[in-house]
Amino acid sequence: MPRTTRPTVALTAGMAALLLAGCTSGGGSDGQAKDFAGAVPAKAGATPTHAPPPTGPYVALGDSYTAGMQIPPQTGEPRGCSRSGVNYPSLVAKDLKLAAGQFRDVSCTGARTGDLTAAQDTGNGTNPAQLDALAPGTRLVTLGIGGNDAGFMDVVIECAKDNLLDAVKNVVRQTRSASPCRDHYSSGDGTDEVQHKVDAAGDKLGQVLQDVKRRSPQARVYVIGYPSLLPADPSSCLPVLGKTVAVPDLAFLSEKEQQLNGMLRKRAEAAGAVFVDTTAASAGHDMCAGEDKRWIEPPFPAHGLAPIHPNAKGQEAIAGVVLKALRG
Repeated sequence: MPRTTRPTVALTAGMAALLLAGCTSGGGSDGQAKDFAGAVPAKAGATPTHAPPPTGPYVALGDSYTAGMQIPPQTGEPRGCSRSGVNYPSLVAKDLKLAAGQFRDVSCTGARTGDLTAAQDTGNGTNPAQLDALAPGTRLVTLGIGGNDAGFMDVVIECAKDNLLDAVKNVVRQTRSASPCRDHYSSGDGTDEVQHKVDAAGDKLGQVLQDVKRRSPQARVYVIGYPSLLPADPSSCLPVLGKTVAVPDLAFLSEKEQQLNGMLRKRAEAAGAVFVDTTAASAGHDMCAGEDKRWIEPPFPAHGLAPIHPNAKGQEAIAGVVLKALRG
């Protein structure tokens, strides 16, 4: 389908408004390593076991990228979690032919790692602590979380705002920063504010994975990475985003997502879990791809879908990557 270019101010304002509306419910803002190998062995240099896939009980934990925010049909309670009946956990459970009692999806839009051990107020119902769904008999756990702790979608919104402000300044002074968002998050001493948040999120995730192991010692645990939001060449986004965000800042956002996925990989390996990298599988299916190809919706999404989040095709594709990892 043809790509369209929106006016700069309208697109940037729309990006910020849509993201704020869609990604902050339940006290969080979503979100979102590049060498795809499907599954990464828990220990560096370890040999995959090729054990048969687990048959359940299966518990799915995570945020909106797991829940399938706004993808119909919306199922389960509380409604504020915006859980889809065709999200990747549901598709994995279906492929494994798990009975209803063998599968629990407690993922929730807006979830942070703290919402795994404490109840989450979604604004439309309360989601119990996600880890409470685990039991000693649980055999399979998938976990997709960390973007909200790292404030990744906050960074996306801030980049839109910074570029809009910089564009206004440009009208007055005829000067413009090459990368206003990168400038915003980088201090004079070279400190990277986003990396600091990612590292802090990693500390929390490490504790969560230890808690999962304690509650379900026999479970096989898979940490699911975030799919590619942007193409390898950010300039190819210009037909979709126009000049709303400077190309160097799109590259900055892509770099931050790589850091986030790198943290997830590191923490999974340290905990003896398996990291499932969805990056390469989603290459060419980012938010700047055509409507018939994209797995991630752009700032102005298809009707009814969430901006900067996977659509139904994306959830189906992630399910395929997860199943490949389960089967070794």
